[in-house]
Amino acid sequence: MFSKSSEYAIRAAIYIAAEGTRDKKIGIGEICDHIVAPRHFTAKILQVLTKNHIISSQAGVNGGFYLDNGQPAISLIEIVKAVDGDGLFKGCGLGLKECSETEPCPIHHQFKPIRNAIIKMMHDATIAGMAAELKKGGGFLRKH
Repeated sequence: MFSKSSEYAIRAAIYIAAEGTRDKKIGIGEICDHIVAPRHFTAKILQVLTKNHIISSQAGVNGGFYLDNGQPAISLIEIVKAVDGDGLFKGCGLGLKECSETEPCPIHHQFKPIRNAIIKMMHDATIAGMAAELKKGGGFLRKH
């Protein structure tokens, strides 16, 4: 359902929130290992997240990625919007530009409540909330 970019971005943000702090920054290698993602691709995604103030980074020997101030409260929908835009949350289920309430595609009325439920879930789910679930064993980012 999500693009690979969004999937990696969400997984990376959750991992950084679960394992990193301002004093313990997480390096790109550790992130990629724990979210099972290619390094170069993930580095570009992390740049986008940093540029959009979803995560923070520090260069240098003791550098890496971490969350600062209000970043843990950022919702997952903001991550997807930063990486891929909001097309997933507005578009037609069949990708038709002409689809609308007055001229719906064949799945419009069935897809709309599903899309709205996804929007609500993504809006309500925060980086910190997902990280807390992960830390207490309520999910995983990588099977061992």
